Amino acid sequence: MILKINPVNPQPRLIRKVVDILQDGGVIAYPTDTIYGLGCDLYQKEAIQRIHRLKRHRKSKRLSIICADLKDISRYAHVPDYAYRMMKQLLPGAYTVILEATKLVPRIMLTDQRTVGIRVPDNAISLALVRELGHPIITTSVTKPDESLYNDPDEIDEMFGKSLDIVIDGGRIAARHSSMIDLTGDQPKVLREGKGDVSFMPTGE
Repeated sequence: MILKINPVNPQPRLIRKVVDILQDGGVIAYPTDTIYGLGCDLYQKEAIQRIHRLKRHRKSKRLSIICADLKDISRYAHVPDYAYRMMKQLLPGAYTVILEATKLVPRIMLTDQRTVGIRVPDNAISLALVRELGHPIITTSVTKPDESLYNDPDEIDEMFGKSLDIVIDGGRIAARHSSMIDLTGDQPKVLREGKGDVSFMPTGE
């Protein structure tokens, strides 16, 4: 099922409809500023397991979360002072930051290092979903068999529609992965160069 939502001014009634689905353990496809992602409620374990099956990857594969803002991030991750200053400049934006998770992040979401990937995308629909839900949603890319990214909700519905509870149509996007930055150490390290500018940062090994 495709649900068209205004990408600039998301209709509150439609956002509430999607949040009801998330709270019931649903899995959705939705737009961000970088990709169309698969998502669910952070606290719906069975929904997270559904995403792992849809992606056909190991449970150790990192799934990220979307937070509403910097204050929200501080609830789910330990944020060093320098990291806060950097995120204030970069977010919302096309970045995934890696931080040490707090106890509010479920174990199923954590790596062995107890870190979590966090996004605050520059996208009105995904931020409206998180704010209405009251806590983060999961985000992971929707990829084609050749690992390229979907940018058209109709194609996602054709491929995954029967396995998803809803596909949000927020329009076509220029799909490219976010840039991933590790902020757990004394200085930032670029783990993946993507849509967000990282030319001013050191690159990790």
